[in-house]
Amino acid sequence: YPLRSPSSTNLHPNARWQQNGITVAGGNRQGNGINQLSNPWGLYVDDDQTIYVADRTNHRIVEWKRGATSGQVV
Repeated sequence: YPLRSPSSTNLHPNARWQQNGITVAGGNRQGNGINQLSNPWGLYVDDDQTIYVADRTNHRIVEWKRGATSGQVV
């Protein structure tokens, strides 16, 4: 599922995606496991580079701290 959001994205105009990036949230097919997402709807990255994903179908917010090997429900 592609990430969709009704709000605008606030990326710096000179932001660049890393060519050889890694998947840090989800990426393990759709589901309800801690390493899975189902209909992700929103994404937020805070100043500490912690990633928060609104996992709509699973009714949860999943947090991935920078360098973490798994997420946690918050």
